Amino acid sequence: MPNMKETRVIHIDPEHINTNAIREAAAVLRAGGLVAFPTETVYGLGANALDAEAVAGIFTAKERPAHDPLIVHLAETRWLERVVRFVPALAWELAERFWPGPLTLVLPRGPQIPLIVTAGGDTVAVRVPADPIAQELLRVANLPVAAPSANRFGCLSPTCAEDVLADLAGRIDLVLAAGATRVGVESTVLSLVTLVPTILRPGGVSREALSAVLGEVAVCAKPIGDKEMALSPGTLSQHYAPSARLILYQGQGTTLLKAMCQEAMLQHESGKRVGLLLAQEDLPFFSGLPLILRAAGPLARLDLVAQSLFPTLRALDRAAVDLILARDFGIAGLGLAIRDRLTRAAGGRVVHVEGSLAKFTCGD
Repeated sequence: MPNMKETRVIHIDPEHINTNAIREAAAVLRAGGLVAFPTETVYGLGANALDAEAVAGIFTAKERPAHDPLIVHLAETRWLERVVRFVPALAWELAERFWPGPLTLVLPRGPQIPLIVTAGGDTVAVRVPADPIAQELLRVANLPVAAPSANRFGCLSPTCAEDVLADLAGRIDLVLAAGATRVGVESTVLSLVTLVPTILRPGGVSREALSAVLGEVAVCAKPIGDKEMALSPGTLSQHYAPSARLILYQGQGTTLLKAMCQEAMLQHESGKRVGLLLAQEDLPFFSGLPLILRAAGPLARLDLVAQSLFPTLRALDRAAVDLILARDFGIAGLGLAIRDRLTRAAGGRVVHVEGSLAKFTCGD
């Protein structure tokens, strides 16, 4: 259990950034403290990436295992040379296209980066965030900042300051509160140290967008066990999880909804309080049933589904459900990232609905 401390909250408007607030947060980082700040994806928990003791504070506050590496955030692309041993031409090309933005590149670790940041590995994950507050904080601090999501390890990622405080109040020094994040799921992590560029974690930049630049792009689908060293943040088999047990349903159309409905009513009749995470179009199908319904967004707007995914799961937790049945949103565009988060939230508990059959698979 980390030592408790006073966590200050500074409200800041991304349209009219208070420079005094940024200077105060930057001073905390330079002094070795922990600052939660908004990015375009989720809120991050930042520490000076060049200070091993400061970075250790992240692991303590989050109760994060040491074998799970961190992403290093940079103010601008040219900072790559401060943290990376060498920068391949492909990295410059991707940075030109996607930075600032929700793409993380895995590159050879530079000697300036302590091994605690990379879980002892020879590569480092880096990105330039697009959020104006994050950019200004990094610029004023003049430091590369290690920053995983600002929540307890394995739990739902925070998309607003209130989520951060619910998990980390008393464990960190400062929160820059700036409303809800725009993307809602974490960055795409792309390894450039593999023979073929490989997505280690799907996220805010789609596979299709990367393929348009790179051609062939692989996706690493193997989950990492709890004791294994992770190649990337967010790749452990159980992650991004609500308090309630979650099962993910994959399938098509009415057949999918019928399978979810059947299981939900069986669980309800056994005395469980059941919540459903659905698309907006699904709601009429379940109308009038004694179930807790929450829609993440319409099927045609996966950007809205991604944006509201974690808040919707938090809403189901607040409704005190015992079980969440979540529908899949496919793998096109942001659907791949949404599926990844729901699969990990379920700990690999997935029901594949084909025709009238439902086949259950369970992760390790």
